[in-house]
Amino acid sequence: MNLPAIEQHPLEPFMPSNAKILMLGSFPPQQKRWAMDFYYPNFTNDMWRIMGLLFHNDKSYFIDQENKTFHLNKIIELLNDKGIAIFDTATHIRRLQDNASDKFLEIVKPTDVKALLAQLKLCKAIMTTGEKATDTLCDLLQIDKPKVGDFVEFIFEERSMRLYRMPSSSRAYPIAIDKKASSYRILFQDLQML
Repeated sequence: MNLPAIEQHPLEPFMPSNAKILMLGSFPPQQKRWAMDFYYPNFTNDMWRIMGLLFHNDKSYFIDQENKTFHLNKIIELLNDKGIAIFDTATHIRRLQDNASDKFLEIVKPTDVKALLAQLKLCKAIMTTGEKATDTLCDLLQIDKPKVGDFVEFIFEERSMRLYRMPSSSRAYPIAIDKKASSYRILFQDLQML
């Protein structure tokens, strides 16, 4: 049996120097599903709608409905302004099925999250956005897995940190966007970013 090809992460880590939080997903969907060249690029993914609700009280704030894409300049502005870094927990994967499901994602090479955190001197929290990302990160850092919507505390290089496990922003995770946003709101309030 031939294994699927190994895919390398197509994006560089987004690392503002003022980052207070590192947001980690698992791996981007196939590029045929992208509506923009950035994180959470699938137009049906709710991440940028959640962020619109939280930071602008408008789930369509980052959405370019007419062109079925996102306002990337507004997203970048928010991330830089608030200090939100983004990457994923895997740099190399295999898709065991021809879809975007984390369930069929084999992580060939996990991200060196410690190296990312070492660069983000002001970072005091990590947020994972799905089960695969959470499991991978907990294995990498040898920390306990929090429940969805909750956090665990851990120490990284004498820095007290938190890992927040957020509900997946994928539409495959069957929870209303308002309910997802309320979990994310708690996190950003905890970090005094809202």
